Amino acid sequence: MTARLKFFYGPMDCGKSTLALQIHHNHTRSGRKGLLLTRHDRSGSPRITTRIGLAKNATELTDDHDVRALANTHNADYVICDEVQFYPVGHIEQMADLVDCDGIDVYAFGLATDFRSVLFPATQRLLELADEALRLQVEVLCWCGSEGQLNARVIDGHVARAGQQVVIGDTDDATVHYQVLCRKHYRAGELAAVEAFTEAS
Repeated sequence: MTARLKFFYGPMDCGKSTLALQIHHNHTRSGRKGLLLTRHDRSGSPRITTRIGLAKNATELTDDHDVRALANTHNADYVICDEVQFYPVGHIEQMADLVDCDGIDVYAFGLATDFRSVLFPATQRLLELADEALRLQVEVLCWCGSEGQLNARVIDGHVARAGQQVVIGDTDDATVHYQVLCRKHYRAGELAAVEAFTEAS
């Protein structure tokens, strides 16, 4: 069977990391050996974690790592790459080489756009190179009940429009956090009341 590079994407809370661990589980049960990679996981540790409580140890990918070399050193049959929006573009090229030159399957999971609704560089390259790019269908809702599409960075109760592309945060009510909004409310900068957001999270 021909190896493939598959990219699964969607907004926060749509189950990307959960699916990554499910795919890993299924392949492991079939006797395949996998390598789990992550970068800037919400836990702050080298793990793939989910908001529903699933977690697995992983290798924290740094700028100095070579994805292809890591996979071959671990004799991997497949590689799971979580939080791929944070990877350098060079790592995406290495993932493609891993598939094309070594016949190793790569499953990538990440956000499509940043808090400004602009594609992450790694995401853009994956959309250009992947054999399949699949938007996850797990429904994420905006506070208004419409489909949530965009990840808003919230600072002191306001939607941020400028700043560093990568600021790690979660969906809790910290000073800096993220909230998934529909296009209408993202563009208008309209957030749920804290009470409504807490009940929905």
